[in-house]
Amino acid sequence: MKVIISAGGTGGHIYPALAIINKIKQKEPNSEFLYIGTHDRMEKDIVPKYGIPFKQIEMYGFNRKKLLKNFQTIKALMKANKECQKIIKEFNPDIVIGVGGYVTVPVIKAAKKLGYKTFIHEQNSVPGKANTYLSNYVDMIGISFPSSKQYFPKEKVILTGNPCSEDALNVVACDKKEFNLSNEKPLILFVMGSLGASKVNDFLTKTMALFNNKEYEILYVTGKSDYDKIKQINFPKNIKVVPYVDKITRVMKKTDIMVTRAGASTLSEIIALKIPSIIIPSPYVTNNHQYKNALDLVKNNAALMIEEKDLKGDIIVREIDNLLKDKPKLENIKQNLAKLQVNNSATIIYDNIKKLIDRK
Repeated sequence: MKVIISAGGTGGHIYPALAIINKIKQKEPNSEFLYIGTHDRMEKDIVPKYGIPFKQIEMYGFNRKKLLKNFQTIKALMKANKECQKIIKEFNPDIVIGVGGYVTVPVIKAAKKLGYKTFIHEQNSVPGKANTYLSNYVDMIGISFPSSKQYFPKEKVILTGNPCSEDALNVVACDKKEFNLSNEKPLILFVMGSLGASKVNDFLTKTMALFNNKEYEILYVTGKSDYDKIKQINFPKNIKVVPYVDKITRVMKKTDIMVTRAGASTLSEIIALKIPSIIIPSPYVTNNHQYKNALDLVKNNAALMIEEKDLKGDIIVREIDNLLKDKPKLENIKQNLAKLQVNNSATIIYDNIKKLIDRK
């Protein structure tokens, strides 16, 4: 299979794209790939590390506040449309896949104009502007949440889940001793993203003293931005602080409760691994999509949510203690997470793009 895939801007788009690539490689080892990303976002650094051929195009998102900057965006888009047509013609793929981010717009539009089969994947419960726009051009749309179906042409939609969930299931669990943690005590995992969340971290650093003498342990993943400041604090002995954990899912497999943001890939991993969680959605993301992602779990009694504005006093400690004491509630959350699972997501995507390629 020859595949052009495009996704950009955030890990929430890039890592699902890589999960799709991994599944296609597993199914068809002789497949060829070309990844098209932006010239100045994180995919240009991440993707080449995996040995995937990478082409960059100059692209910008539309700026709602500085309207004059949109002239640069339109100019870049027109140039990118031509570049993408040239790239696609030269590579001559069997399918072109978009996995989110504004960079996918010229890629998918060029593929459509040239008559190639196209597929896009939406990770969030409420789709981003790029995928909403592209839904009119593509042949097939994969969604992660059933609630997303209302936003797209129904005849094109398939429920695939997020391909990161299948990767999570296949990861080997860590030995907690790697982090100086006990294999006998419950583990509470705090993760605020790869860069961190400064306001939440400010609250948590004041809260951590309240976890002294608890019967459980905490692994606090601060994010790289705040780690140097936080590591200076004298926390209780049952709290271990690290800036970042590579392949966090291997720790999640040993986690009893997780406190986290609400990125789409993280929630897909929580669902796949059936981890009771307390979600603190970021209010700073476009369209408040983290809140809407979290709400999908909360409405199904599959997670708890605390909004950032409500982080006061000992609220986190109380919620964790109450959850650990309430075994029936913990079990009910796990059962409700199981109902949301699409654990073979990457396989479903592969099977459907294969059908799409074979469709006359």
